[in-house]
Parts: sequence; structure tokens; C-alpha cells
Amino acid sequence: MKKIIILGIGILFLAISIFFMILYLNVFTFGYSFLDYVHFINRKIECLLFYIGFILIVVGLKKKG
Repeated sequence: MKKIIILGIGILFLAISIFFMILYLNVFTFGYSFLDYVHFINRKIECLLFYIGFILIVVGLKKKG
């Protein structure tokens, strides 16, 4: 049961962060380059949830043994 909750939270964090990454694609209309976009994304807290969510999913899928 604990693994299912961790997996669910990880998927939720990934979904939120990907949603905001897609929203922030609008910075290209202001003349940002791709590297500027990557730096911009890495500074946003809601997009840093991507890394946390990925780690939680890996932990949730890890087999005991």
C-alpha cells in the first residue's frame, strides 16, 4: 500500500511539472532560446517537482529483494 501511495504522489508531481513546462513554452515568443528556456525551467520550483516525482516513481517501482 505504501508503494502505491508513493507511486501516485510521484505521478502527480510529474503531471504538475510537465503541465507547467508546457505553459512556460510561451517564453519562446519573447525571444528566448532553447538554452534560456532550460535555465528558466530549472529555476522554477513547480518544475523542479519533475525530479522529485521521477525519484518517487523509481522508489515506488523498485522491487524488494
